[in-house]
Amino acid sequence: MIKKRIIILGGGIGGQAAANRLRGLLDGQHEITIIDRNESFAFPPSFLWLMTGDRRPEEITRKTNQLVRPGIEVIQAEVRRIDLAGHFVEIEGRRLDYDYLIIALGADLAPEIIPGMAEAAHTFYTIEGAKRLHDTLKGFRDGTLAIVVGALPYKCPGAPHEASMLFADFFRKSGLRDKVDIHLFTPEPQPLPVAGPKLGGEVRQMLEAKGIHLHPLHKLMSVNPQARELIFEGKEKVGYDLLAAIPPHRGPNIIREAGLANEAGWIPVDRATLATRNENVYAIGDVAAVPIPGRWKPDAPLMLPKAGVFAHTQAEVVAHNIAAEIMGSAANAKFQGMGYCMLEAGDGRAGLAFGNFFAEPSPEIQLKGTGKTWHLGKVLFEQWWLAPFGPRREALRLAFELGARLFGIPVEL
Repeated sequence: MIKKRIIILGGGIGGQAAANRLRGLLDGQHEITIIDRNESFAFPPSFLWLMTGDRRPEEITRKTNQLVRPGIEVIQAEVRRIDLAGHFVEIEGRRLDYDYLIIALGADLAPEIIPGMAEAAHTFYTIEGAKRLHDTLKGFRDGTLAIVVGALPYKCPGAPHEASMLFADFFRKSGLRDKVDIHLFTPEPQPLPVAGPKLGGEVRQMLEAKGIHLHPLHKLMSVNPQARELIFEGKEKVGYDLLAAIPPHRGPNIIREAGLANEAGWIPVDRATLATRNENVYAIGDVAAVPIPGRWKPDAPLMLPKAGVFAHTQAEVVAHNIAAEIMGSAANAKFQGMGYCMLEAGDGRAGLAFGNFFAEPSPEIQLKGTGKTWHLGKVLFEQWWLAPFGPRREALRLAFELGARLFGIPVEL
């Protein structure tokens, strides 16, 4: 068998999952390499807990090489160029040839797209931003807290709603809830529109029960840091005392330079296999554009949300098919569009949104109640992901899968 080299760009959730599955399926002669600009990985679902003070940065951060199987090369470097014709990538003066390329570079945050946002807003979408926001929250005593979705699409579509409810819980515990007015602004017509009106209505009720003011169809145009005002398209200006924003997202420059991106800046892929139009090149996770049934409005087809659960599942599919092709067997794994999200609601409780995003004529997503069980499930998932390979990680995996299946959620980690 001829030795093959698989290069994975990005060491986040999708990149790690792809590398680990490939290493488990292929013998040691085949090379598996992860390239990431960062030496360490911070677990994004835990940023909200860091924001509220329920986690410390060191508790949710690991060196990437601790989270992958032995026999996987991890290179800390910036990718300078992807040469699709030559089948190589260039990193800081080095050329690395590949037989298969998996692009898992995620989405870049671009607060500078909206005038005034970078200067005025906190964010919980980075580990540094979540830590700074927590420090600010500790000194915030009263006034208007605005949470604003800067633009579409954005990753983890439940995060703004989770953050709003966790803010309410934080100030309730501090005895300041009646002094802090919480408002959530989004350009969307409802919470999580891709999941349908039923789930959107249920999330709206969760927000209202906590006294959170939801403002849909508010497209942010700019922020005035001096006056502390939000300027929305076709709406009156809104004042704030503390601003937490989800910055606009865009695809990494490197994929546009390589000619991989569509007009929106993301990589179009086959929705079942995650293959790009280039031979042996795949894109998974936030960087990929995956169409799903239905339309948000007449000129806007629905796209698969950008979320870690999809990056993880897509990585498994791609790894299986690459390994099968190398070993001469059938590459028949398909991404089925199933997804779930444990939606934090505060007070140690969470709801579980679960369903098929490929269902016709539109996604079928349901919310399985709200309780402590789903919160504990999210904690268990966090602990599994951050555990080094070994008996403890395996035990956590089995516990999570068993718990999910007891509640009718067919999850396989």
